[in-house]
Amino acid sequence: MSGMAGQRPALSWAVNLSVLALVLLWTIPTFGLLVSSFRDADQLSVSGWWTSLTTTDRNIVERAAAPTDDGAQTQVGEVWVIEGNIFGEDVGIVSRFGWRAQEPEAFAAGETAEMRDGQTMTVEADGSYRLESPEEWEGRRGQRIFVTSAEPPKFTTDNYNQVMFSEGLGKSFLNTLTVTIPATIIPILIAAYAAYALAWMQFPGRALLLAIVVGLLVVPLQMSLIPLLKLYNGVGIGKSYFGIWLAHTGFGLPLAVYLLRNYMVGLPREIMESAKVDGASDFDIFRKIILPLSFPALASFAIFQFLWVWNDLLVATVFLGNNEDQLVMTGRLRELLGSRGANWEILTASAFVTIVVPLIVFFSLQRYLVRGLLAGSVK
Repeated sequence: MSGMAGQRPALSWAVNLSVLALVLLWTIPTFGLLVSSFRDADQLSVSGWWTSLTTTDRNIVERAAAPTDDGAQTQVGEVWVIEGNIFGEDVGIVSRFGWRAQEPEAFAAGETAEMRDGQTMTVEADGSYRLESPEEWEGRRGQRIFVTSAEPPKFTTDNYNQVMFSEGLGKSFLNTLTVTIPATIIPILIAAYAAYALAWMQFPGRALLLAIVVGLLVVPLQMSLIPLLKLYNGVGIGKSYFGIWLAHTGFGLPLAVYLLRNYMVGLPREIMESAKVDGASDFDIFRKIILPLSFPALASFAIFQFLWVWNDLLVATVFLGNNEDQLVMTGRLRELLGSRGANWEILTASAFVTIVVPLIVFFSLQRYLVRGLLAGSVK
């Protein structure tokens, strides 16, 4: 025993370090996602979140004012001059510039670049440029200016404004609640009855039913999507809320029955036997004894089911489609992101917009989560 007792502190440290490593593996990416959601879109596209507090180098291609614009060029002495600032109202520091795509960083800020036909270009560190030509500038488009800019960190709430106030998001939020709440409650109601029967009622084939439930846990739901949709269309409930409620109920029932059955089978047998001696029926025992005692397990499954349905896109797309009146939040945010997925700032802000409600549900029920998951694992 002394040897085992001596090993216990080392094992405890190993467990604590493993838990800390797992927490960091989940927390660091989440923190990076949060930082990215407040970053400027241009800076986010060229640098990682860990550089958000440092100066960012960015390559910019801008055009000077077009010669045909009113007041774009003025004659100063014997030269024609076009002036402006490549940053406009923004702030940046120019380190290098060029006037050809082949040499975008050929000159340092403040130098004068010799162009064709005696024309010159000067770009200062603050972004102001000056183009000079011995002849009047011609053409409908302005001269291209290639700039390497060192920009200070920029944070903004525009990403959240674009996501939260986009057209149709409120309707999609209500649609998601319409799908998620019944799809969480219905499997719990059905699974609670089934779990009680498998745990405490004696009937032929009980072990076989339990084995089937365990086997269904490993069946990928993607295998049943198309056959189930054909069945729904055949009976007239395809592309409807009722159909997606039944789909999520079927996909969630195996885990619900397994989790609740393991919890209920660990409840004291003496309580049920005493209730039966007093004349209570199975329904009375289930309603007055089993359900109140099984609340931790019910809350645990409710958390999982709510998160799965709330974040679902595949099942919602199959059984509801892209109808504007029935589009859920994940589908709406996918539409905002675009087909090419280039708008990272929308993606990061969308992640935190969609996570608010699941966090409220999780922290409201989290005290029951561990008790519900561990119940039945030990005697």
